[in-house]
Amino acid sequence: MPRLPVIGITGGIGAGKSAVADALRSLGCVVSDSDAHARRVFDEPRVQRAMRERWGARACAGGDPARPVDRAAVGRIVFSDPAERAWLESVIHPRIHAMRESEFAAAPAGTPALVIDAPLLLESGLGDACDAIVFVDAADSIRRDRVVRNRGWSEADWRRRESAQWPLDRKRKAADHVVRNDGDPESLRAQVRLVLDHVIAAGRAG
Repeated sequence: MPRLPVIGITGGIGAGKSAVADALRSLGCVVSDSDAHARRVFDEPRVQRAMRERWGARACAGGDPARPVDRAAVGRIVFSDPAERAWLESVIHPRIHAMRESEFAAAPAGTPALVIDAPLLLESGLGDACDAIVFVDAADSIRRDRVVRNRGWSEADWRRRESAQWPLDRKRKAADHVVRNDGDPESLRAQVRLVLDHVIAAGRAG
């Protein structure tokens, strides 16, 4: 079986990378959703135990050691301290990688491409495993409104988390394709189909 092309998705927080991933999935691609994998890994007992051992009550809801480890509390820790973020990534990323490899190995016949939907695609070096990188673009005001409305973040939360990633211009320059996601699903789907067609054609030509 010929090697399937791998497409990576990057962009700013709130740009709509998941919408692009969903469009590719609807076109038959196998999509590895790193956020979904991270949520599963976060809830693994051994990972919960490691976070409690490292951060104690700071990682628990309301700072109460009797309560479960809380994603929001962990977010405040890791997005204010690069060393703590690096530690958490060292625990979580290998498990996410194993899940991705398993998904891709099980891709059914006829799959046109494999897709990595990962917030830190470029920062983590995953871009090197991709045949094509898609940058999802949207106006700052649209991205801010999406995260405030859909994730319940404050604007300060959004900016703090984005500052921990590569600048958008650097991500855009690293990409092979740019798609706009300003809220028109049909336009987005048409752009994504063109990108997929290009990636498939390039793979055949190569």
